[in-house]
Amino acid sequence: MTIIAAFIAFFATLSAYAQGDKCNLPWADISGQKQRQVVVAAGTPDLYNGHPTTVLLDDEKTMICTWSEGHGGKAAFIGFSYDAGLTWHNQPAPKEWEGMVNCPSIYKLTDKAGKQRIFVFAQVETGQAYRDMAYSVSEDLGRTWSKVKVLGKPCVMAFTSIIRLNNGDYLGMYHRGNSDQDRAPLKIWQAVSHDGGLTWDESTLVGEFSGRSPCEPCVFRSPDGKTLICIARENQRKGCSLFMGSKDEGVTWTTLRETPWGLTGDRHMMRYLPDGRLIFVFRDMAPNSPTKGHFVAWVGSYRDATNGFSGQYRVKLLHSYAGPDCGYPGLELLPDGTIVATTYIKYHPGEEKHSVVSVRFSIKELDDLFK
Repeated sequence: MTIIAAFIAFFATLSAYAQGDKCNLPWADISGQKQRQVVVAAGTPDLYNGHPTTVLLDDEKTMICTWSEGHGGKAAFIGFSYDAGLTWHNQPAPKEWEGMVNCPSIYKLTDKAGKQRIFVFAQVETGQAYRDMAYSVSEDLGRTWSKVKVLGKPCVMAFTSIIRLNNGDYLGMYHRGNSDQDRAPLKIWQAVSHDGGLTWDESTLVGEFSGRSPCEPCVFRSPDGKTLICIARENQRKGCSLFMGSKDEGVTWTTLRETPWGLTGDRHMMRYLPDGRLIFVFRDMAPNSPTKGHFVAWVGSYRDATNGFSGQYRVKLLHSYAGPDCGYPGLELLPDGTIVATTYIKYHPGEEKHSVVSVRFSIKELDDLFK
């Protein structure tokens, strides 16, 4: 290909993204297959269950889920499953979580001495013009919890992604504006913990894009482990989602640029599949998408995700009866290959408010939809 032809192809691709071109990305719909779905917590006319995250413990059977009451409301519930998400035992949040609000995120972190802890990060009211990040921690697999520790990190949401660095530290990523009170435009911030999540260094600004609002970062490693990739929601709804990379364990990052059209959405969660492909689940917000506003999965290669290629396919996992008010998922891969994707969603038309619902499937079952 000549240089001129390459440029023509490149700008044609950009134009296709700008127009929301989806013709080269097949999609399927399994949202009506109720046998795949497990209701973790049912909504009622008076109860809105929102913004869950999950963690799978080392026995690969025990799963913990935590979620909010109301949209961005208090961290109100915790659920335990002892059969990898098939049945759930739910209870009110521990009294120690008093004051924690807005999208509680649960993580399993291990310090450099091998001590494992379960953390729930969320916001707390500070009495100021902003909310601060805080956590409660369990050292006995979620049976008991510490009092809330405030981290001194103003935020819109607490860490939406935490990844272990090669030296055993943890890198946590989140979003807010320029200052304590400024929330627009949104930008990506990060902090590092050297002791397994108990304390965190001062935060640094690492991702901004003129005219855009990157937020809700999802960070993962390249297949060779040498590069960190961060994919972010674009809250101005201009173009596609955004991503950046780091080859020095988060010390420096590339400038943000657009993801493929098919990865455009909110609050991405990602896992590597056994064959090396990637699966992301998220709220679909791609321009002109036939599944826009619903809970979807994207499957493709690392090269697809980071080089502007469409990906292999997308699948509509659940139908939202409240428009684009779903997602914020948990995503677990079980030893037998079952994938458990958990979200909040208005599960039925009518008066019932949002439920927490899981969808269970294997990658083979998804692949078979496109044969």
